[in-house]
Amino acid sequence: MILHLLYILAFTALAFLAVGNLIRNLMALGIDSQRQYPSIARSHNRSAPHPELLDEHGRMINEPLLVMRSMSVEDAREQLDAIYKSSPGGESAQSSDG
Repeated sequence: MILHLLYILAFTALAFLAVGNLIRNLMALGIDSQRQYPSIARSHNRSAPHPELLDEHGRMINEPLLVMRSMSVEDAREQLDAIYKSSPGGESAQSSDG
């Protein structure tokens, strides 16, 4: 019986410590989220853009980077078959296995 009470008291104390730690962490997170870091923000804005966003003269491009045209399933199959047949283990390996 005394052992049960000891377990209950130990776990109650641990629960209070855990809840207190949770509240302290939430308060610290709230304070840190409202803090301003001007030196980091300014240095991030002044960083060089990614090279793929620049043209051959080093200027920023203002056009879509990905343009996709629609194609039929048959066209896609023909292109995939052509890639497969031209690959090192393509159609020649299939015919020599059979």
